[in-house]
Amino acid sequence: MSLQERAKAAAKNIEGKIEEAVGDLTGDSSKQAEGQAKQVEANIRNAAEDVNDKAKDVADAVEDKARHAADVVKDKARDVKNAID
Repeated sequence: MSLQERAKAAAKNIEGKIEEAVGDLTGDSSKQAEGQAKQVEANIRNAAEDVNDKAKDVADAVEDKARHAADVVKDKARDVKNAID
C-alpha cells in the first residue's frame, strides 16, 4: 500500500466534505455536488489501493509457493541422484 496515495485520498475526502458542507451552508447545489464527487474520488482511490494491496499479497503468495515447489523438486532430484550413486 502506498501511504502517499492513502494520504492523498484522505485529503481529497476531507476537501470534499468541506466543500459539500460549504455548499450545504450556502445553498449552492453545485458546491455540494463537487464535494460529493471529491468524496467518491477518494473512495475510488482507496479501493484502487486495496486492489493493489491484494494483488501484491497474491503475487507474494505465488512466489512463496513457487520457491517451495522448486525446493521440493531440488530435494527429490538430489535424493534420486544419491540413490543412483
